[in-house]
Amino acid sequence: MKITIAKQEFQQKLSDIQSVVEKKSTMPILSHFLLKVTKTGSTITATDLETAIREPVQATAQGEGSLCIPARKLFEIVREIDGDITIETEDSQWIRVKAGPSSFRIACLPAEDYPLWPDMGSSEQIELAASELAMMIEKTVYSSGESDTRYTLNGILFHLDPSKSDLTVVGTDGHRMAVISMAVSAVPTEEKKLIVQRKAASDLERFLAGADKAKIFLGKNHVLFQIGEVEFLTRLIEGSYPNYSQVIPAANEKKVVLARDAFIKALRRVSIMSKERSHAIRLDAGENLITLNSSNPDLGEARDEVAANYSGESLSLGFNARYLIDALNAMESENVLFELQDPLSPTLLRPEGGPDYRCVIMPMRI
Repeated sequence: MKITIAKQEFQQKLSDIQSVVEKKSTMPILSHFLLKVTKTGSTITATDLETAIREPVQATAQGEGSLCIPARKLFEIVREIDGDITIETEDSQWIRVKAGPSSFRIACLPAEDYPLWPDMGSSEQIELAASELAMMIEKTVYSSGESDTRYTLNGILFHLDPSKSDLTVVGTDGHRMAVISMAVSAVPTEEKKLIVQRKAASDLERFLAGADKAKIFLGKNHVLFQIGEVEFLTRLIEGSYPNYSQVIPAANEKKVVLARDAFIKALRRVSIMSKERSHAIRLDAGENLITLNSSNPDLGEARDEVAANYSGESLSLGFNARYLIDALNAMESENVLFELQDPLSPTLLRPEGGPDYRCVIMPMRI
């Protein structure tokens, strides 16, 4: 078998799969990708057994077959050489890669040993704009857990509710939560709750950028995202996700309106002097003014003020400044609404006039 591919085309496709290819795996084959050549076209597939990517590659081929090639090493070669790339099989274990005067001989693994693409069966599907799906992931994935012992928190929840005909995406690590909802067409007749791994959701964002539509195929153990010609499949996290609707405060009486940019800048300044692990700050709400304070016995103290629209009773709360900054960075509105109750009750933060995006942050004891 012999195949010729344009450098730019091949470099882009190999770049796409680098985040999925295992670099330190106990299974050497997972550091490889599968190049499959048939009469109808050529594809490359990569997987780490949790996530898999398959996409077509434009190539001129002589013969048919499959090759299992080291992904990182070939990517490094393609990045450095010039001109169209030719890959030719020598036998079942070796290929020759050529471009101009450059020539490389690379060892391969048996293509028949490469993990099979999971069968999705007769899965249900929904479709929405790729930009909308990317936005929903971006606004929630930062709140999900990382290496949390409560394994379901290490992903984001996709909740399809037929009673509301909408898709809700949720991220939480137990200390904060971000929730966004959007109406979608052709919602399944039965309620669906899918937990997608944090890393997979972040990788998916890259493929959604600049795309038009995204189709989501809902399987029992996997979910498949089809973005143009790219197929992105990931294994779902098993388990029960927290009941997010019960966490969202509905009766916080103290409402503060703040300029988002000014609030972010003040938080960044004050957090410089906060303790490195907790990023703890104190927020004092007073008449049309929010005062921020931080203290670190080893460094010193910081204080700042932000004008606010508030006329309720004075209130002091402690927060992780990083949680507040992350939530505010995920918003685009000029002003944000801060809904408070008491020093230990969940706080609701959302863009002014934007009820479909809500962030819940648990205060800290100060």
